[in-house]
Amino acid sequence: MTIPDLILERRSIRRFLDRRVPRDALDDLIAAACLAPAPHHSTPWRFVVIDTAEAKRGLAEAMAARWERDLEGDGTDADTIGELTNASVARLEAAPALILGCTTHVGLDTYPDERRQSAEEGMALLSLGAAVQNLMLAATDAGLASCWVAAPIFCPDEARGTLTLADSWTPRALVMIGHPDPTYTPHDRGDLDVEGIRTHR
Repeated sequence: MTIPDLILERRSIRRFLDRRVPRDALDDLIAAACLAPAPHHSTPWRFVVIDTAEAKRGLAEAMAARWERDLEGDGTDADTIGELTNASVARLEAAPALILGCTTHVGLDTYPDERRQSAEEGMALLSLGAAVQNLMLAATDAGLASCWVAAPIFCPDEARGTLTLADSWTPRALVMIGHPDPTYTPHDRGDLDVEGIRTHR
């Protein structure tokens, strides 16, 4: 596929066939992710492949527990909380593989003031976003489906703890990977209103 075709072909797929994705295929996706632009020629991202039932369940339940506490604090009723968190756990457990993207300070500059240090960390997060996009496009090219899950950015400590990651790894983004269920219909993108999101100066 041409690059424009590949970009159009990539869709967020949340349902997969019950079929294992080989680890070498997942490593190929991570290799593509690592071609993303990064500040200071650094590698400010780390990746965790999660493809065992035990690890998927542990991560899903830990993040769901954090979400449950947040929803309780919001005043959400118990039935709704149960529906949301149970669906989240089931969705993550059903994915053949999960790839967790983390940021790290390795290779980044250090500043004495919060303004510049925050900007430095923001560059790492932007770079991780580019890496995740690379990963998902590579998955599309390989005939695999993917879906970006935002949950870890809301509960990095829980994700790090359940996976026993180093303190220097901050979980930020989770990507579900698998062979697409042909019966799943992706969300309709609709027409893009470029005029509404772009301005000229």
